[in-house]
Amino acid sequence: MFLKHLNLNHLKNKSVLLAHSSGVDSCVLAHVFLNKKINFSVAHCNFQLRGEESYNDLLFVKDWCKKNKIPFFYKTFDTKKFREYKKIGIQEAARDLRYQWFASLMDKYNFQVLTTAHHLNDQFETFMINITRGSGIQGLLGIPSNKKCIRPLNDVSKKDILKFAKENKIQWREDSSNNTHDYLRNKIRHQLISPIEEIRPKALENFKNTLGNLRDAKDFIEYSLIQLKKKLFIEKDQIIKIPLDKINEIEPLNFCLHHLFSPFGFDSKEVNKLIKSNSGKILLNENFRLIRERDHLILTPSVSSINDEILIDLEKNISKLPIPIKFELNVKFIKDKWDMNEAFLNREALKKPLSLRKFKKGDYFYPTGMSGKKLLSKFFKDEKYSLLDKEQQWLLCSQGEIVWVIGRRCDRRFIANSKTNNKLLIRLSE
Repeated sequence: MFLKHLNLNHLKNKSVLLAHSSGVDSCVLAHVFLNKKINFSVAHCNFQLRGEESYNDLLFVKDWCKKNKIPFFYKTFDTKKFREYKKIGIQEAARDLRYQWFASLMDKYNFQVLTTAHHLNDQFETFMINITRGSGIQGLLGIPSNKKCIRPLNDVSKKDILKFAKENKIQWREDSSNNTHDYLRNKIRHQLISPIEEIRPKALENFKNTLGNLRDAKDFIEYSLIQLKKKLFIEKDQIIKIPLDKINEIEPLNFCLHHLFSPFGFDSKEVNKLIKSNSGKILLNENFRLIRERDHLILTPSVSSINDEILIDLEKNISKLPIPIKFELNVKFIKDKWDMNEAFLNREALKKPLSLRKFKKGDYFYPTGMSGKKLLSKFFKDEKYSLLDKEQQWLLCSQGEIVWVIGRRCDRRFIANSKTNNKLLIRLSE
């Protein structure tokens, strides 16, 4: 009996929603839940694809729930209209509609787990369908389960379900469309899997072993990828650096690039092209950027193109600034040499308003220690700034003119000396 193989402990003391079609699989699962005293409610979808037959399925499930005092939800869908609107197949349309509705029920009524009556034969059919689609290992594992969506009959064959239903005199309704060849799944079931089972009677049992082997392989791959990610992804302040020399050691490269970067919305082929491109190239999507620098890939959240300017009033509280800088007014002492993190300025040369901002195209300044002026972009290039360095560089400005490339170089027009009467010292703290 398959009951001894069902582990329902993870459903105990939880609020469960059971998707019930009126077919033998969901009728058996509802019967088991009822006898095992699982706290469950039933959700039934009427897709209006089989006329009166669909309506009678609804009445059948509704009557069973009323008789057994099980909370019942149902919804009628215009599946054909939805399919035309989405331009997808009819089965895909039905799947999208039901899972969207199930999610809304779980959210509204605080169900902790959704359960469906998918079984081993369904798994085998999905496996064969996904083989024809060129699926990876995830697709070959069949219909996915997770903590929020559990399929208790996943390892139970249709034959054992029918046997249990007959032994326990469980009633159910047959879906006439299951006997047609209208859908790909039905064609796979009748024209491929049935002949396979005739040739290899233990095909389904052996397939269960195959699934177990695939799950072990998937677990090993996922563990290996986690370890690889820990080795490659060096994260600090929402910025991830990935050394290019380490990436080039990976085998197989495209497989690993897919699993490392697809969660961030990047295609492995595009990442591979980026690796081989020149420094400064970028991949960009709605949420993330991937930047090719000299020795690294840099992964960051996408940034706004708006370059906000932050005004500074020295007479007011200036503690809430994006960088840790401190202002000292009326400084008396003078040093022979100032650190890059210090700006010793002539306050009388500064014009209100002072502001903090980022780099703009065309910016220039008059660097200390040099003659003439210099484009800030040229200064960045000479200092070997990366794209990220440029974006993170703050500028102290006076009426738009650069006073200090903060932490790097002052503009000599604004610096103080021993003869300056009104001195201002600004320090950038670590």
